[in-house]
Amino acid sequence: MSITTPIRTSFQASSVAFGFWLTLPSSAVAKTILHGASGSSTKFSWVLVDAEHGLISDYHYYELNNAIGSENASPIIRVPYAEEWMIKRALDAGAHGIMTPMCHTEADAANIVKYTKYPPVGTRGYGPMFAPHSMRDVNPGPDYDDQINDGVTVCVQIESRSGVENVEKIAAVDGIDVLFIGPFDLAKQMGVTRGGEEHEAAIGRILAAARQAGKKAAIFCTDGVDARKRAEQGFDMISITTDVNVIRGGMLGELRVANGEDGGVRSSGGY
Repeated sequence: MSITTPIRTSFQASSVAFGFWLTLPSSAVAKTILHGASGSSTKFSWVLVDAEHGLISDYHYYELNNAIGSENASPIIRVPYAEEWMIKRALDAGAHGIMTPMCHTEADAANIVKYTKYPPVGTRGYGPMFAPHSMRDVNPGPDYDDQINDGVTVCVQIESRSGVENVEKIAAVDGIDVLFIGPFDLAKQMGVTRGGEEHEAAIGRILAAARQAGKKAAIFCTDGVDARKRAEQGFDMISITTDVNVIRGGMLGELRVANGEDGGVRSSGGY
């Protein structure tokens, strides 16, 4: 038996699990996006709390996890690096899942799994006083302790040439749930053009490796158009954009309208 989280529930459904990138340390921003009707036939099932490149640190984890969890979405914390203490801090603050950047080998993947699980499966230190607070209907004690090893969602980012070359072995590691593509770093680390033939071939290989291993394939997108394309390719989990991208694009678009200029400001094509 394992804890059921919104992201896990989405994985069991036939639809894509859509989420977004939170780079600002603001529960108000997260809840503004998540609260109430979505205006769509679907809602966001997860939020990436970006502690790698965003302005978020572990000081903010507890509040953000609880704000997101209260809106029936899963907070997934991207830690700055795949270090055991960083993963432990995120999980103890109530993250439903972990994302680690730059997974290059199956040995990297095996260590990440080990850091996310309690013994005897892994080496996660025990001290979950606050961890269950972000999870509906999960009581402190055995409810959390005995189920979280299977309930936590473990995402590793494939965003380097070595990661692509080893992706089939990474995908085969027991305990890895999601192969998440960071397309910007993938292009830069490979020294290829983002969206070019070699870049898309690498993305296709990662998607195929996830499928073959029975894991979920995920990708970061810049806007809804990009996200729709990836959904049609068969990705299971998609980040459609970032908080700051929408805030900037929306504000400058309204400025253009106010100034009598035609059209709006498109997204920057990045973060």
